[in-house]
Amino acid sequence: MRILYISATVIIFAWLSQWTLELADPVPDRAMMVMGITGIPNSVTGILFHFRIYDTIFEVFVFTVAVLGVQHYLPRQPEVMTIYHASHDTIVILARIGAMIAGLVALELAIRGHLAPGGGFAAGVAGGTCIGLVAVTSEHWRSRERHEKWHASLWEKCSVLLLLGLSVPILAGVEFPRGYYGSLLSGGATPFLNFLIAFKVTIGSWTVLYMFIRFRGLL
Repeated sequence: MRILYISATVIIFAWLSQWTLELADPVPDRAMMVMGITGIPNSVTGILFHFRIYDTIFEVFVFTVAVLGVQHYLPRQPEVMTIYHASHDTIVILARIGAMIAGLVALELAIRGHLAPGGGFAAGVAGGTCIGLVAVTSEHWRSRERHEKWHASLWEKCSVLLLLGLSVPILAGVEFPRGYYGSLLSGGATPFLNFLIAFKVTIGSWTVLYMFIRFRGLL
């Protein structure tokens, strides 16, 4: 069976490689066309926020529905009375260092995601990882206190409405002013949409994590 798996993997890899080489010529021309229209060098982000912004909006809505489902379902269960967290000094130090790195990566991807590989969703995943590492090494009441103090659930919903408000003019064909090609503010509203999605995914991940800690005791 191992020989069969290896052979199938080699055949599929060779076929995909050949297929990629066949499409290698027209892709740069299409990518350059997208870059020229959007004013940003990351053609993937240009497509997601210019040509298929409606698709991106529905992806955000899917994540929002998932967060709302967790908020609706888990409170129906009793809260867990005993919640453990990682308290070993070595684990805490390493987790906090990892959280700091993940937070910096999230910030960089959110701000410069339209200039290089990355973007709002990737930044949100990194931001959620940062919060998760901190939660794993903290007492559960601290997570609850911070979540309620900063009104994370409210901000998460507001970010969705703001994202929708900025997307409507783009769907209507309104052209936003651009900066210099490849600059931080190039691409019209794309950098702001990227940052909003990163913020929304990060806060949504925080809400889901908080609910699972509170009602399932999962750390």
